[in-house]
Amino acid sequence: MSNENQFDVVVIGGGPGGYIAAIRAAQLGFKTACIDAWSNAAGKPAPGGTCTNVGCIPSKALLQSSEHFEHAGHAFAEHGINVSGLELNLPQMLKRKDTIVKQNNDGILFLFKKNKVSFFHGLGSFGGKADEGYTINVTGPTTATLTAKNVVVATGSNARQLPGAEFDEKLILSNEGALAIEAVPGKLGVIGAGVIGLEMGSVWRRVGADVTVLEGLPTFLGAVDEQIAKEAHKLFTKQGLKINLGCKIGAITKGENNVTVAYADSTGAEQTATFDRLIISIGRVPNTNGLNGEAVGLQLDERGFVVVDDECRTSLPGVWAVGDVVRGPMLAHKAEEEGVAVAERIAGQHGHVNFNTIPWVIYTSPEIAWVGKTEQQLKAEGVAYKAGTFPFMANGRARALGDTSGMVKFLADATTDEILGVHIVGPVASELISEAVVAMEFKASSEDIARICHAHPSLSEAVKEAALAVDKRSLNF
Repeated sequence: MSNENQFDVVVIGGGPGGYIAAIRAAQLGFKTACIDAWSNAAGKPAPGGTCTNVGCIPSKALLQSSEHFEHAGHAFAEHGINVSGLELNLPQMLKRKDTIVKQNNDGILFLFKKNKVSFFHGLGSFGGKADEGYTINVTGPTTATLTAKNVVVATGSNARQLPGAEFDEKLILSNEGALAIEAVPGKLGVIGAGVIGLEMGSVWRRVGADVTVLEGLPTFLGAVDEQIAKEAHKLFTKQGLKINLGCKIGAITKGENNVTVAYADSTGAEQTATFDRLIISIGRVPNTNGLNGEAVGLQLDERGFVVVDDECRTSLPGVWAVGDVVRGPMLAHKAEEEGVAVAERIAGQHGHVNFNTIPWVIYTSPEIAWVGKTEQQLKAEGVAYKAGTFPFMANGRARALGDTSGMVKFLADATTDEILGVHIVGPVASELISEAVVAMEFKASSEDIARICHAHPSLSEAVKEAALAVDKRSLNF
C-alpha cells in the first residue's frame, strides 16, 4: 500500500464529532484522514453530518425565516410598522436554508485543507486488522483503502422509524423531509413532542399550517424542569400548536395525497386524524450501517450503540467512538467535545468532557435551555435545594424587545449554595444559558452570580435576578 494512504488517525464520519476530531488530531501533529459519505444535490461532498445537512443548521435557518414572517404578520403593527401585501415566498425560504447549509459544508472542506486533513468522499468501513492497526475501505464517489493506527468512529444516528410507517420523505417525513416541504401543508401532523417535533411544528405553524402534535408520554417535555415545561406548554398552546399527550398510535394509512393516523387519546377514546403531511420524530437510533464493525470484532450493545468506556475507548485497541453512535445525549456539541478529547487522548494528553455541564436547547419561540439538574431530579435524589425564579415580564430589555414570556430558574444546594441547575424559557435562552454553564464549570454559588454586575438593560439581568431570588432578594420583582 502506498505510503500516502497510511495514516496515524482515520475518522469515519464528518459530522460535528468527526470533523472536529480530525481537525484536532491534525493540529496535534498526526497524519489524519476523514471519510464522509454525505453528498449534496449535485453529488458533491457535503460534510457536516445530520447537524449541518438536515438538522441543527437548516432547522435554525427555517426557524429564523418563519419567525420573521410571523413577526411581520403579527408583531410589527405594535411597533408602528404597517405591512401590507405580506406574502410567503417558500421557494426562496428553502433556497436560503440550502445556501446556509452549503456555506457550512464548504467551510468544513476549507478547514480540512487549512489543517492538512485528507478528505475522502465515500462510505468508510472496516476491512480488517493490519500491521499498522486497521484497514479502512472507502466506497462511493471515491474508492480507496486506507490503513490507520487509530480509528475514530463518528457515524452519528438516524431517525427512528415507526413500524408500518416508513419514511418516504413525501407524505411521511423524518427531520430530513420536514425541512424540505415544497408547499405549506393545510394540516400537518407531528408524532413526538420532542425537540425536533416542536421545532418543525413551530416552523410550519408560523407560515400557515394547522399543526397537531401527538405525543405518547403523559407529560410534556419530561426531561425538562417541570415548572419550565408547564410554562412552555402554555405558551405553545397559546401560539396555536395543538399538543395531545398520552396518545397511543395505531394504524397509519397513506392515501393519494394525505396520511390518516388512528390513535387512542389520553382518555382511551379512539380517534382518527387525516393530515396533508406527517412528521415522525420519535427519537434517533445509532448509525452503524455499512461500518462492517464485525470484520474487526467491534462490540455493540443491545440498542446498537458502539460500546465505549468513559474516555470513548471501544473494545478494540486504537479504536475510539464519539457522538450519537455512543452513549450519552445526542447533541452536536457533546460530539464535538468528545472528538477533541479523543484526539488529545491519542496524543497522550488528558482530554476531558464534563457531562454534568452540557447545555440543552430547544429552539422554539420562546427558546428553552437548561444545564444541570431539574427540580424533579433533585427531589428524587433527596438533595436539599433552594430555588429562585425571575420572569422576563419584569425585565426592561425583554419589554423593549416585545418578548416577555418565560422565566429564568436557579436551583442551588441548600447548604453550600453551589449552583445545581439553571433552566430558562424565554428570548435567546440558548445564549443566556452559557453564563450558567461557565458558572457551574467553576463550581460557582448562586451568590456569585447575584453579586456580579450585569449590563442594563439586558436579558442577562434576568439571570442575575433569578440568582438573587434563590436568597429571596430579587430587586425588580
